Amino acid sequence: MASEDLAALGISADLAVHYVRAGWLERLARGVYCRPNDPPALHPSLTLLQRNFAGLHVGGKSALDWHGIRQYVSQRPVLHLYGWKAGRLPDWFTERFPAEYHRKRLFDEQPGALLHVRPFESRNGAPLVSAPERALLEVLSEVGVRQPLQEARELVESAYSLRADVLRDLLKRCLSVKTVRLCLQLGRELQQPWVGKLDPSQLPKGSDRPWVSRSADGLLMLKP
Repeated sequence: MASEDLAALGISADLAVHYVRAGWLERLARGVYCRPNDPPALHPSLTLLQRNFAGLHVGGKSALDWHGIRQYVSQRPVLHLYGWKAGRLPDWFTERFPAEYHRKRLFDEQPGALLHVRPFESRNGAPLVSAPERALLEVLSEVGVRQPLQEARELVESAYSLRADVLRDLLKRCLSVKTVRLCLQLGRELQQPWVGKLDPSQLPKGSDRPWVSRSADGLLMLKP
């Protein structure tokens, strides 16, 4: 709970201090509280963070995992969160939920109306999460930076059930030529059913020159 939640319940800041001293509330950080012996849960914590981070949502590999698209099960997976502006996740959150925050503007959109980002499983009060199609593009956008190409390839191979219409909508408004080209190239190489339903001539693939990048994976060349 945040201070404004307590205020809505008629608990003033002074009264909240009294409750903390009496052991009826636990203070996690300035303006953030929980009940004693009732540790913060992930989903309510995420919805609280979304108030302070514009465009915050679960994305990339974490969103794919939430949707059941994964290569392996990590014993303690890192939660990948994406947002509109630079920021730092609070310690009270990362101490309980290992997470990475990525500032990314991958699509032509506004933080209050993100493309294909919805409450998880359409439940009231659930945290925002990328649709599988958006999550895969978020993963591909990190290739050559912090995302190994082989793992991204394996995730594309697992994502055979993507919706072509949703993917088309996202690709048309994607601001990263690399991401568009990589999606099409891997989709063709892996013979994914959705790639045949995409018209490359209608997508922003950039100039006629190859896109080239060197990373720990070696040289990555993406043709138009």
